[in-house]
Amino acid sequence: SMAANQKLYLGIDFSTQQLKPTVIDDSLNELKDYEKCSIQFDGELDYKTSGGVIRHSDGRTITAPTIMWVEALDCLLQKLKSCNFPFENVVSISGSGQQHGSVYWRKGSEDMLKSLDPVSTLAEQLQSAFSIPDSPIWMDSSTTEQCHRLEQECGGPQVVATRTGSRAYERFTGNQIAKLNITDTRRLIETERICLVSSFGACLFAGCYVPIDYSDGSGMNLLDIQKRKWWPEAMDLCCPNLQEKLGEPVPSNTIVANISQYYVSRYGFNPKCKIVAFTGDNPSSLAGMRLQEGDVVVSLGTSDTVFLWITEANPQLMGHIFVNPVDSSAYMALLCYKNGSLTRERIRDTCAKGEWKVFDDLMGTTPPGNDGYIGFYYDDPEITPPVEGLHRYGPDNSTLSSFPAEREVRAVVEGQFLAKYVHAHSLGYRITPNSRILATGGASQNKSICQVLANVFNAKVYTGATNSASLGAAYRAKHDLMVAGTPFCDAVSSASPYTLVATPEEDVHRNVYLPMSDRVATLLKQLPSF
Repeated sequence: SMAANQKLYLGIDFSTQQLKPTVIDDSLNELKDYEKCSIQFDGELDYKTSGGVIRHSDGRTITAPTIMWVEALDCLLQKLKSCNFPFENVVSISGSGQQHGSVYWRKGSEDMLKSLDPVSTLAEQLQSAFSIPDSPIWMDSSTTEQCHRLEQECGGPQVVATRTGSRAYERFTGNQIAKLNITDTRRLIETERICLVSSFGACLFAGCYVPIDYSDGSGMNLLDIQKRKWWPEAMDLCCPNLQEKLGEPVPSNTIVANISQYYVSRYGFNPKCKIVAFTGDNPSSLAGMRLQEGDVVVSLGTSDTVFLWITEANPQLMGHIFVNPVDSSAYMALLCYKNGSLTRERIRDTCAKGEWKVFDDLMGTTPPGNDGYIGFYYDDPEITPPVEGLHRYGPDNSTLSSFPAEREVRAVVEGQFLAKYVHAHSLGYRITPNSRILATGGASQNKSICQVLANVFNAKVYTGATNSASLGAAYRAKHDLMVAGTPFCDAVSSASPYTLVATPEEDVHRNVYLPMSDRVATLLKQLPSF
C-alpha cells in the first residue's frame, strides 16, 4: 500500500506497437500494478494497423495514423483511472517515442491544445489538428532520392555524418520532410509545427507546443550534434521555413512545462506536475539501463545492438551518434548488427548438436584467439558493415572454405565481438577503468560468451539490465527534478545492482585480442561491400 503523499514519477513510451507506462516512487521501485494498463494499438484500437503501422502499396511507405496515438493516450489514462491510480501524487512525467517518426500540426492547432475541454477526450478534440494525418515512421524506406540529394549537396556522406551524427538514412526525419515537400507540398505549407513522436507526446501533456530535445533531434539528419543547433544547409534542402516549423531544440533534461489544466480537471493530476522533455526510445533505453561514462550495452538478440556512452564523438559512415540524453555535454552511439543470435544458433545447431552446453565445451577446447583463425558470418546481408556471406581466414590471413567444429564455434563469437570492439573504437569509444559492459538478451545467459566479451573489451561484464524505454523515461522524470547538476548516475544509484558475470583477463586482452582487433579491422575493410 502506498503512503498517501508518496511522490511518484511517470514514464510513458510511445512505441511502435503500444503505449506503455512505468511508474516509480522516490526509491526507484517500480509499481508493477500499472504496467497492465498498456494499450496495444492493433488489439485495442480500431485503425486497421498491423504491428502498429500501415504498409502502403509501394512496399516502402510505412506510416501510422497520428490520431491513433492520441486515442491511445485517452485509453491509457482511462485504464489508470479505473485502477484507482493516484494521479495527484505524480510530481513529474517524461516519455519516449519511437525514433525518427514525425507529426504535423495544422495552423491553429496550438490554440486547440491550449483550450482543451476536460469533458471530452483528446481524440474527439484533436481529430482535425493534423495537417498530414498519417505520420511517417522509422520503418519507412521511401526517401532514397532525398538521401542521395542531401549527401550530394552537402559534400558527401562523411560530411553529413560528421555534422549530424549519421550519414543520410531513409528513416531519418529530415529526409521524410524533404519527401513530403514534394509529394504533399500544400499540406506541408499548412503545417504550423513539426514534432517528433517524442516531442508530440510531450505536447499532449503540456497543452502547448514543446521543443524537440537534442538526443532524439540527433536522429533527423538535421541537427549539428557538435553545435547543438539546426544545420542550415540541411534545413534549406528540406522545405521552406523549416526553422519556425521545428522550433529551437533543447537539452534533454529541460523541464518544458507544467501539466495542462485539462489533466488536472479530468484526472486529478497535481497542477504543479512537471513535464520533462520526452526523448527517443533508444536514448531512453540508455537511461533505463543506467549507463554512465565509459559503459557499453551489448544487447544480444535476433539482431545485436551496441549502445555506447562516449565523450568525444567521431561519426562514421556506419552507426549513429546522438547527443547523450542524460548528459548533454556527452554523446551516445548506436550500432546495429543484423546477424546476431540467429547466426550463433545456426552454428550451435550445425557444430554443437543444438546444445549450448556442447557449444561451451567446444569453446573450452580452443584457446582465446583461436590460434589465429578468424571468421565473419553474415547469413543475412549485414548493415555494419554492408557485406554478406561467410568469410574464414587462417593465421596468415589466407581464405579458407571451412573450419572444424571447435574452431567455428569460437570464431563466430570472437568475430562478432571483435567487430563490435573495432566499430566502437572508430566512433570514439574509449574504455575507462570503471567501464562496465551490460549484456542483455538471450546469449547473455551464456558464461563462455560473456567471458569472451569481457576479454575483448577488457571490462567487467554484468547482467540484469532491462532494456526499457518507459523505465528510462521515469528515471529521467525523477532526475530532472533534482538539484541542477546532479549526475544521472547519482539519481539512479539506489536501483538494484547488476550481477557481475565475467571479469577480464588483462593479459588475454593485451596479448591476444588487441593485436587481433587490428587484424579484424584490416580484414573487415577488405570485404567487398554490396
